[in-house]
Amino acid sequence: MKFIERTALATIKELSAQFPAILVCGARQVGKTTLLRNAAEQGRAFVSLDDPDIRTLARKDPALFLQSYPPPIIIDELQYAPQILPLVKMAIDRNPNMCGQFWFTGSQQFHLMRDASESLAGRIGILDLGGISQGEEFGRTGDDAFLVPDTIDTQTSFGTAPEVYRRIHRGAFPALASGRAKNWETFFRSYVRTYLERDVHDLTRITDEDRFLTFLKAAAARTGQLLNISELARDVGIGASTARDWLSILGTSGLVYLLRPYSRNVTSRIVKTPKLYFTDTGLCSYLTGWTSPETLANGAMGGAMLETHVIGELLKRCWNRGREARLWFYRDKAGSEIDILIEHDGILDPVEVKKTASPRLSDIHAFAKVRSLGLPLGKGAVMCLSERARPLTQDVSVIPIGSI
Repeated sequence: MKFIERTALATIKELSAQFPAILVCGARQVGKTTLLRNAAEQGRAFVSLDDPDIRTLARKDPALFLQSYPPPIIIDELQYAPQILPLVKMAIDRNPNMCGQFWFTGSQQFHLMRDASESLAGRIGILDLGGISQGEEFGRTGDDAFLVPDTIDTQTSFGTAPEVYRRIHRGAFPALASGRAKNWETFFRSYVRTYLERDVHDLTRITDEDRFLTFLKAAAARTGQLLNISELARDVGIGASTARDWLSILGTSGLVYLLRPYSRNVTSRIVKTPKLYFTDTGLCSYLTGWTSPETLANGAMGGAMLETHVIGELLKRCWNRGREARLWFYRDKAGSEIDILIEHDGILDPVEVKKTASPRLSDIHAFAKVRSLGLPLGKGAVMCLSERARPLTQDVSVIPIGSI
């Protein structure tokens, strides 16, 4: 088993020096608790609301709970007892100069962010945490700060196409990336069961777990595609409103990400439907029945999963540094499409993802069309299975997916 240093360690220290409280959100098993424990200084206590007795105390008598577990402290699984937040606010307001006294983790992002933002507005720093990034896995923890093609270390590539697909199939959960979990199928079978039994029941009154699992698998089969709620609902045998509610649950628990279309008044033809991506390609591979990297790479979902992987890596480059992910895609009614637009400083860097080692000029034909609409395009990239970076045009680079 190897130790993997997280880029977010530095982010935790930065947030802790700025805010009285910090909250690390993310899907289950992405390493939130381990991250905070590794960042903790000597003397910081740890308490988990997973413990039924402690959870009951926090819910029924939050004042006594905070007396029993004073700061500096890590409070794990905050979603189980948000009742403590008003008391935390009072403690912070009594000593407004305190920094980094309360560290929280939570697995249900929407509700936690809402509750924390309402109760601790201006007093809490929030970090979304994803799985292990390629840079983290190979010891590059210092270069995840930005997304623009100019900042990607194109001199370093982590692998050939088969190696890239091995990482895609394995996924980015720390237990698998570090080698602690030995059996891929056992890990994901247990993960899905735990997710259904705990998070789903906590977030909703769903009682038909089998139907929800069918929905989960149907959503996974659509990763990298435009989201068609009606079609998804029809395939599962549920109503469209139920499908929207269930998709919201997947987003709330950090399993899916909706990539929105870039829109501006002058581009009124752009389709408004988002694209659906799973945040972990290993989980997505498990749910869709791809049992090996080889079958995945050569199968019908090989391209969609490669695009899902790239989106995931770009998200982690933002999230690990506590930055907002300003990612979009472009598609108009005529069918012109750009997989990813990376927004920074008023500029949009266009990116195409291609399952090839030899991209062609025809792969970037939409770049010129979008530029003609007056969008402020910067330098572009084709992220692909090439093993080395090279220019494709004066403004577009070929970037190995193993470099991001």
